[in-house]
Amino acid sequence: MNQEKLILISAELGELLKEKNLSLTCVESCTGGWVGQSITSVPGSSEWFDSSFVTYSYKAKAQILGVSSNDLDTFGAVSEEIARQMVSGAINKSGADVGVAISGIAGPAGGTESKPVGTVCFAWKVALHPLITSTEYFSGNRDEVRFSSVERALLGTIDILKQH
Repeated sequence: MNQEKLILISAELGELLKEKNLSLTCVESCTGGWVGQSITSVPGSSEWFDSSFVTYSYKAKAQILGVSSNDLDTFGAVSEEIARQMVSGAINKSGADVGVAISGIAGPAGGTESKPVGTVCFAWKVALHPLITSTEYFSGNRDEVRFSSVERALLGTIDILKQH
C-alpha cells in the first residue's frame, strides 16, 4: 500500500476535473474518508474538490444523503442500489458536478456467504450522464481492502471523465 500512489492518482483526477471545469464530491462508508484525505493531500485541490461525506451508519446514510431506509433493509448497505442512492444524495447536497460513492465490507468480520469480506460497491455520477455502478471483490486485510477501494474509486472516476 502506498499513500503516495493515491496522491498521484488524485492529482491526475484533479487535472482532468480542472480541464473540464468540474467539481467533485465523494461519499464513503468502509473507507472512512480515505478518498477525501487522498484528494486533499494534493496542493490546490480546493480548485476542484467540493466535499466529502462519511456516512458509516444506516441512520447517517438515510438522514444525510436521503438513502431509503426500506432499501437499506432490503438490499443492505453494501449494494449497488445503495451506492447509487449515496452518490445521488451527495451530489444533491453538495451541488458538485461529479460524484463517487463507496460502500463495502473491509473486514475482518461482517462478511456473509453472499457478500464476503472484500465486497465493495461503487457508484459514479458525472453531470447529466447516466449513473454507473460496479461491485468489486478485493482480497487482503482491512487496510488492503480499503486501499484497493480508494484506488478503484479514483481510477474509476478518471476513466469515466475520459469517456465524457
